[in-house]
Amino acid sequence: MPQDRAGERPGSGSGGAWSGREGAEAFAAVDAATDWLLGYPFVFRALAAGSGTDRVLLDFGCGPGRVADEAARRLGVRIVGVDASPEMLALARRQSTPGAEYHLVTDGRAADLPDACADAAMCNHVLASLPDEQTVLGVFGEIHRLLRRGAPLVVLTTDPACAGIEYASLRVGESGVIYGPGQPLTVRLRRTDGTWQTAQNHAWPPTTIRALLERAGFTPATQHHPTPDEAEGIADPDHVHSRDWAAERRRPPLVVTVATKA
Repeated sequence: MPQDRAGERPGSGSGGAWSGREGAEAFAAVDAATDWLLGYPFVFRALAAGSGTDRVLLDFGCGPGRVADEAARRLGVRIVGVDASPEMLALARRQSTPGAEYHLVTDGRAADLPDACADAAMCNHVLASLPDEQTVLGVFGEIHRLLRRGAPLVVLTTDPACAGIEYASLRVGESGVIYGPGQPLTVRLRRTDGTWQTAQNHAWPPTTIRALLERAGFTPATQHHPTPDEAEGIADPDHVHSRDWAAERRRPPLVVTVATKA
C-alpha cells in the first residue's frame, strides 16, 4: 500500500479502510496502545462478573480476533465472534483461541446463531463504522436477540468531544469541530511499524449511544471515561508504565458503556 505525506497510509478500497483482505490486514496491524490502556481492560472488568468456562461471550464485530482471544484468556469464557468481513473472520480463526467459534454477519444478522445463545456481549469500536441511527439500532437489535435476558452488553467507543487531540495511538476528527450523531470524521491510527493509518469513521456521542440502547430494549446504561490512574492494577503493568500518557491524562478519550438486556 503506498504511503502519503508524513508517513500516513490512506484507507484502502472503496468499501472503507478495513474492507477486503488488505483492509483486514491493515486493521490487524494497528497499534491500539490507548485502547489497551483505557479501553479493553475496562471492558474485561465490566464483563468479569459471572464469567467462567460454561459461559458464552459474544464479540460483535470481532475483527481479527485479538481482543476476543485476550478476553477468553482473562475471563475463562467461550468466545462466539461475529463479523461482516470474511477476511476479518479468517484472521480471527488464526488466533486459535480455545473453544472459539466465528460466524459471518450478513445483512446485519448472524443467521446461523439462535436467539439467547450468549451470556454476555462486547462491541468494541464497531459503531464508528455505522453511518446512521437505524444502522446502529440494527446492530443493537441483533445483539439483543443473541443475548439471554439479564445479560450485560459492554460497548467501547471513542468520544467525539475529544476531536483533534493527539493521543498515543490515535486522533479522532479535527480540533474545534463539534460532531453530531453519525457525522463523518477522519480517524488517524498508529500502526505497529510507526506509520499512521487514516480512515473515515462516524461520530457517536455517549448520550446518543445511551438513548439508542434504550430504544433497542436495553436497560438504562452506565458510562465511564477510564483514566490512566485507574488503569493501574487493571491494564498490563508494563504497558501502563511504557510512556507518560500525557494526552490521555488531560482528556481521557474512550467511553465504556454498560447496559443489560431487559
